[in-house]
Amino acid sequence: MENLALIDSFSEFKDDKQIDRVTLMAILEDVFRNALKKKYGSDDNFDIIVNPDKGDLEIWRNRIVVADGEVEDPNEEISLSAAQKIEPDFEIGEDVSEEVKLIDLGRRSILALRQNLISKIHEHDNTIIYKQFKDLEGEIYTAEVHHIRHRAVILLDDEGNEIILPKEKQIPSDFFRKGDNVRGIIESVDLKGNKPTIIMSRANPVFLEKLFEQEIPEVFDGLITVKKVVRIPGEKAKVAVDSYDDRIDPVGACVGMKGSRIHGIVRELGNENIDVINYTSNLTLYITRALSPAKVTSVKIDEAKKRAEVILRPEEVSKAIGRGGHNIRLAGQLTGYEIDVLREGAEEDVELTEFSDEIEGWIIQEFHKIGLDTAKSVLEHDINDLVKRTDLEEETIRDVINILKEEFEE
Repeated sequence: MENLALIDSFSEFKDDKQIDRVTLMAILEDVFRNALKKKYGSDDNFDIIVNPDKGDLEIWRNRIVVADGEVEDPNEEISLSAAQKIEPDFEIGEDVSEEVKLIDLGRRSILALRQNLISKIHEHDNTIIYKQFKDLEGEIYTAEVHHIRHRAVILLDDEGNEIILPKEKQIPSDFFRKGDNVRGIIESVDLKGNKPTIIMSRANPVFLEKLFEQEIPEVFDGLITVKKVVRIPGEKAKVAVDSYDDRIDPVGACVGMKGSRIHGIVRELGNENIDVINYTSNLTLYITRALSPAKVTSVKIDEAKKRAEVILRPEEVSKAIGRGGHNIRLAGQLTGYEIDVLREGAEEDVELTEFSDEIEGWIIQEFHKIGLDTAKSVLEHDINDLVKRTDLEEETIRDVINILKEEFEE
């Protein structure tokens, strides 16, 4: 073959792991047939023989011999005198096969051929990568940190595929250095143009579910089922588990002796606090368990409105709500019910919001943040304790307490 640049292109890709020999031959033939159509108007009478092992190919044009002066289609017919220059024995009506040299296509066509070949093979590789990772959506994957940007970490796997871990898909405490191995789930795969965009997530609840599958043999074997996972990444998570074998304690099996089994998962998630609870179809019991570690006195359910009214002793309220309201929010997400927390004896109490004419909203909100949403719940606490637990000044808290006391003195 005359054109070394084209052969070099062929050799560059013939050992590509992403492409099999049959597909490579089909791509080559397709590229050359397009070039022949442009040059000769048709490729129907051309034979293309590809030799992947040698990185070579041959192109033969087949024409019928006609009498001199009677050639109507130069691509499909050849005059007798021209045919006899190839082989003196040719006669009218016979088929002539003549090899087409690459140089006959012209320099510009050869350059276009090479570019088209590279483009087609890259397109094929990208399609293969897209399908490969599309099948991995929702599965755990490991890749190495290649580049750290402000809004994302760029990872490369062992095959050199680029995976993006956006900032919002990271756990807030995540800190990466170049060369670190990172685990997450393949959350989404899209083709943008011809290039696949692969997004990894460590914040998705599915990542925690898949970690349970990897780290806990009974979950992997199907003896324990993860019914639902809810998370506030890096802060707190709740996992409902169930077993169809009464001999297996699903919570005990997941947590392990002294937390041995779940410790690795907690560490992977930046010390995320994980509550593992027994799933049950008994909604009252499920809501009670979901509010763990708080001890619930009673639950009143309104199924039509998907709301639950939960009664707790005053000292249990802050546990039910949790730091920043995380516990009650996750319990609601886990059960699918909006949960309202009430203290025992609350019928004689008054909601703080009832004092909005006398107490500013942002001050009421500060008390809500620490689980205090009624007058009595505030009055039960020492002033110094309230100063420590809120961002309020002592003078402001004293003013609030005086307003609340007046309510009950009346």
